[in-house]
Amino acid sequence: MRFRPGLIASLLAVALVVAVGGGAWWWQREERAKDAAAEAAVGAYVAGWKAKDMSTVAFAEEGAAADFAAAIAGLGAAPVTVSASPVERVGSSATSRLSVTWTLPGERPWSYAVPVTAVDRSGTWVIAAPADSSRWHPQLPPGATLAVEKVTPERGDLLDGGGAALMPMSAVYPVQIDPARATPESAAGLESVTGEPAGSLVAKLAAAKAAGSQAPIPVITYRQADFDARRAQLDALVGVIYPKTMAPLALSRSFGQPLLGTFGDVTAEMVTKGNGRYAAGDRAGLSGLQRQYDSVLGGSPGLRVITSTGKVLFEEKAVDGADVATTLSPAVQAAAEQALAGTGSVPSAMVVVSVPTGEVLAAANSPADGFDRALTGHYAPGSGFKIATTQALLTRGLTTLDAPVGCPATITVDGKSFRNFEGGEQAEATFARDFAISCNTAFISLATGLSPDDLTQSATSLGIGGSWTDRIGVDGTFAGSVPATTPGTDQAAASIGQGRIEVSPLAMAVLAGAVARGASMAPTLVKAGPGAGPAATEPLDPGVVASLRTLMRSVVTEGSGTALRDAPGGEVFGKTGTAEYGTDSPPRTRAWFVGYQGDIAFAVLVEDGRSGGSVAAPIARAFLDAYRAAPTAPAPE
Repeated sequence: MRFRPGLIASLLAVALVVAVGGGAWWWQREERAKDAAAEAAVGAYVAGWKAKDMSTVAFAEEGAAADFAAAIAGLGAAPVTVSASPVERVGSSATSRLSVTWTLPGERPWSYAVPVTAVDRSGTWVIAAPADSSRWHPQLPPGATLAVEKVTPERGDLLDGGGAALMPMSAVYPVQIDPARATPESAAGLESVTGEPAGSLVAKLAAAKAAGSQAPIPVITYRQADFDARRAQLDALVGVIYPKTMAPLALSRSFGQPLLGTFGDVTAEMVTKGNGRYAAGDRAGLSGLQRQYDSVLGGSPGLRVITSTGKVLFEEKAVDGADVATTLSPAVQAAAEQALAGTGSVPSAMVVVSVPTGEVLAAANSPADGFDRALTGHYAPGSGFKIATTQALLTRGLTTLDAPVGCPATITVDGKSFRNFEGGEQAEATFARDFAISCNTAFISLATGLSPDDLTQSATSLGIGGSWTDRIGVDGTFAGSVPATTPGTDQAAASIGQGRIEVSPLAMAVLAGAVARGASMAPTLVKAGPGAGPAATEPLDPGVVASLRTLMRSVVTEGSGTALRDAPGGEVFGKTGTAEYGTDSPPRTRAWFVGYQGDIAFAVLVEDGRSGGSVAAPIARAFLDAYRAAPTAPAPE
C-alpha cells in the first residue's frame, strides 16, 4: 500500500496528541492521589487529637504517640475539639493548621493553633515534627509536658455586726497517716494522742496497706494551740503527717455553731452536684453560712496551664471572695452560749434580737454539732404563745386585766380534759393573775369567744408565721405556723400554744421584740440577704401593748418567771412556757422563756425541761448576768 505524505503527518500528529493527553491524565491522577494521601494523613492526625490517642497515626519519628500521651496527661479528662484548615500540598510536602480547643475545668475554653506538616516518605505520608517546638503546642518545648493548676482565690470573711471577722483565716493542721511509712505501732500511738478508739486507726492502716492505697488517712484537724500542745508526741510517730493549711476558724470550736458552719475538704456529692465548681481535693464551706454563701465567700478559682519547664501557656485570673456581713454580736453570742452550757446534754437554744433594729444578735445552740434549732426548729410554744392569745382577747374585748376569770384545776372541752401545769388552781383570780401564773384553764374558757382566724392574725401581727424567712438570709429559717382554728379542742389547745401551732426560738424572740418596741419588724441576720435593708415596722395597738407589757412584767415580779426579778440591767418583761409533746404518760415537756430587757429581746428553749419557770427562766437570767457583766455590754435603757 502506498501512503501519501500528508496522511502520514496527520496520523503522527494524532498519535502525539493521544500520548500527551494520556500522560496529562496520568499525571493529574497521581497528583490527586497525593493530595488525597496528604489529606488522609492530616485527617488521621485530627482523629488522634480528638481521641487523645496517637497510636494509629503515622509520624516521621519514633515515639511521637508516647510523647503526646505524656504531654497531655496533666490535662486530665478535659475534652478537646480539633479541626484542620484545608491541606495545601507542594510536591512531597503538605501543610495545614489545626485549631485546638481544650475545655478545662469550670467550662473554660483554651484555644490555640498548631501548624502541621505532612511529608511523603517512600509513598507513605507521615506527620513531621516542627523544627524547634512540640507538635502539641507552638510554645511547648520538645519533650515538655502540660499541667493544669487551680489558682485559689482569697476567701472572704463572715463578718459580725461591727465588721470584724467572725471566722478569720487561721492555721490548721490536718493530722493524717501515711500508709506507705506508718507502722501499726505508730497508728496505735496516734490513737493515744488523738483520743481515737483503741484499735481503730490500726485497723484503718491495715486496710489501706492491704488495698495498696497510698492516699493519706485523715484522722483529726487541730487548731494551732491544740497542735502545739501535741507537736512533740506527733513528731515521734513514724508515718504521721500534718501539713499546715489555712481555714476560717471561729473563736472556739463551738462558737456560733451550727449557724456559722464548717470548712474542709469537699465531699463527693459536692463535686457531683457542683456544676464544675468543685473538684476532688478542693476545700470549701461544708455547712451553715460557710456552705450557703460559699460561692460568695470562696470567689471564683482561677486556672492556668503550665509546662514542665515553668512556662504559663494559659491563665484565667482568680476572683477573690467577698465578705458576707451578718448582724451577730460576739458579746451577745458568747453570753448566750455560756448560759446554755447549764443545760448539759439536754438540747437547747437561745435567740437574741435587737429591739430597735430587729437584727439577730445571737443564735446559740447546744449541742453545737447538731442542727440549727435556734432558727430552723419546729416546736410547740406552750404558754409563751399566751402573749399572742392575750392580744387577741384584748383586741376583741373579751377580757380586761382586772376582769375576774377563774382558774379551775381542769376544764373539759368536747370530752377532752385540759389541766393547769402541776394542777395549779385559783377559784378567784383576775385575768392579770391568770397570765402571771400561766393558768391554762382560764385562757381556754376565754378562747371560746375567738373566731377561727383571731389567733392567726394576732400571731402574724407579732411576727409569728410572717413572710420574713427569705429576708433573714439563712436557709431553712422557720417563722412559725399558726393555722386557723376549729371550734372545740383545736381552739382550746391553740389558745395555750399547743395543738397544731409550731414556732422556732427565733419566731418567739421576734414576738417579744414586737411587744418591746410596740411594733412588728422583720428580723435580719445576713445583711446582704434577699430583701436586706432597713425593715419596715407595723405599729401595734398602743393600749394593748401597754397591757401586754404590764402582764409580762407581772410574770417576773410575782408569777412563774421570778428567777429574773432582780436581773442586772433593769426591768425584765417575759413569759414562761411549758409545752407538752410526745406520747409518754404523763407527756414530756419543753421549757420556754420569752421576754425582753431594754434594747434586747430573747427566747430560750430547752427541749426537755420540767417547766419554763424552773428551767428556761434561770437560763435567761444566766444570760443577762453574763451579758450585762461583759465589758462591751451597752448600758440598759
